[in-house]
Amino acid sequence: MAQTRGQSAVETAVGTAVGLLVSVAANMAVLPLFGFSPNLEEAGQIGVVFTLVSIARSYMMRRLFNWLEVRG
Repeated sequence: MAQTRGQSAVETAVGTAVGLLVSVAANMAVLPLFGFSPNLEEAGQIGVVFTLVSIARSYMMRRLFNWLEVRG
């Protein structure tokens, strides 16, 4: 049975929320190696932007593969 759109969105959002926490930590650790020194708020804002992009990407890919499976 295929997932509903809502189930896909929830699964993607929960999985990506964990990614947000990892992203903030990575921003704080990695960006200084490239000459940027974000504070926690800036690292969080950067993380949020990329997290939103990730949610949209994951959701669209899941819906595409779900559509291909139902169609096929």
